Amino acid sequence: MRGVTGLKTSKEQRQQLLLHRLEDNPFVTDAELARAFGVSKQTIRLDRLSLSIPEVRERVKSVARQATGAPRLVFGDLVKLEPGISGTSSLVVTGDMVISKINMLHGYYLFAQAHALAMAVVDAPLVLTGSARVRYHRPVYLGEEVIARGAVKVVRGLTYLVSVHSRVEGEIVFKGQFVILGAKEAEACEDSR
Repeated sequence: MRGVTGLKTSKEQRQQLLLHRLEDNPFVTDAELARAFGVSKQTIRLDRLSLSIPEVRERVKSVARQATGAPRLVFGDLVKLEPGISGTSSLVVTGDMVISKINMLHGYYLFAQAHALAMAVVDAPLVLTGSARVRYHRPVYLGEEVIARGAVKVVRGLTYLVSVHSRVEGEIVFKGQFVILGAKEAEACEDSR
């Protein structure tokens, strides 16, 4: 078997390299590790099991628990999360987010906050967006705080319908419905290409 350096590695060497790799980056997936080490995903899973290393989902949860303060989304701060049920995030509009002449928030920040929350709410190790239907209700301006609340509305297998409503001082500014695909559907989409 050829490992990270292209040279043949023993099981013990691979497991030591695996430990070091996961210490450096606990978010790396079994598939990424398998490619890096030139082995199958099943071999990586067996190595993890023999070393008592949890799957990526559990490693991510562990890192989130150890982090100080609220976990950070791509856009907004995660205030509350009940995986598979609902979540809340907060986004305070700063100067680098607005159209400078009118101090109005670029629309993609509202979408990104809602999208990141929809993906965080889904209780699956790997998620992809299948589709999104969004509506902007009013502009958001510099200094305003956007509170987004997302909830899983329908689950069919590993396909989730997540609804997100974003408000400023109680007034709806954005609504979105996201179809989020869990791991198996995501893999099927990749295989069909």
